[in-house]
Amino acid sequence: MIISKAPVRISLGGGGTDLASYYSKFGGFLIAGGIDKYIFICINRRFERSIKLSYSKTEVVEGVDEIQHNIFREALRMCGVANQVELSSVADVPANCGLGSSSSFTVALLTALRSYTRDFASLRDLAEEACRIEIDILGAPIGKQDQYMAAFGGVTALTFDTDGTVHVEPLKLPNGKLVELEYNIALFYTGIERSASEILASQNQKTLEDDAAVIERLHGIKKIGLETRRLFEKGDIDSFGELLHEHWTTKKKLSKSISNPFMDECYEQARKAGALGGKIMGAGGGGFFMFYCPTSKAKVVQRMTDMGLQYFPFRFDYEGAKIVANLRK
Repeated sequence: MIISKAPVRISLGGGGTDLASYYSKFGGFLIAGGIDKYIFICINRRFERSIKLSYSKTEVVEGVDEIQHNIFREALRMCGVANQVELSSVADVPANCGLGSSSSFTVALLTALRSYTRDFASLRDLAEEACRIEIDILGAPIGKQDQYMAAFGGVTALTFDTDGTVHVEPLKLPNGKLVELEYNIALFYTGIERSASEILASQNQKTLEDDAAVIERLHGIKKIGLETRRLFEKGDIDSFGELLHEHWTTKKKLSKSISNPFMDECYEQARKAGALGGKIMGAGGGGFFMFYCPTSKAKVVQRMTDMGLQYFPFRFDYEGAKIVANLRK
């Protein structure tokens, strides 16, 4: 038996510029943080010749082509595992929550399969293989952020060249500032599950069509990401909170589906309680809200809890994708 894990992530600045429709023309940049909430994959050799998969459903099939779960199917094909195997997944977060859990699942799955077949891959290779499955094979309208963050973790800057090359740069903050950043961020689950596909597909199409308004906003978001790196490296993390507010107001203009009256009210109440800024994670429409609260975190937590949101404590993860147990005989 082999058990792997990969972290989910929070976006800290520049999110949305990792889609090929944008970075292939202008280059992309963002900062994100892997957190200590994971997708776990367990793989074991099965006595029977069939394949058994356990996730929100259970599948028992005779061959890979019969698998209904798209990512399981394509990952098994990619790694050359054809039969006599059992796989199960466990998640610390719900599906469609805006933390990149689908890509974390893919990276954790590939990590387990590569160990199982003894065909080991680097973190970069795992990220690129996950991108190939999700974007190239399955056609998901997503970028490369989630796969790279699931593989590498940490508080990390990702630069996307126009040819698709991704540069991974762990950020170095002055002493104590990373702990302070971690403490001042409050994460809340809205209870609203949503699929990012519709929002991202619309943004993707408008970018491909050179929609001037969308491209201008994405330029602005990338600029915010670059300024976030400058502030982090300088140690001025409180100014990051103000940038989050600018990021949120810019992001909302990308699509009417990113927010709704309830989320707008949550945001305003958090600001009144002392949050400098915040934004919804992922494409928007639901999932997790993140706020930066340098002096009044307890007050923001109480206000959001009163509004029905669930406080979600976390720590940053610095290990990325890894094997946590290998009990192979």
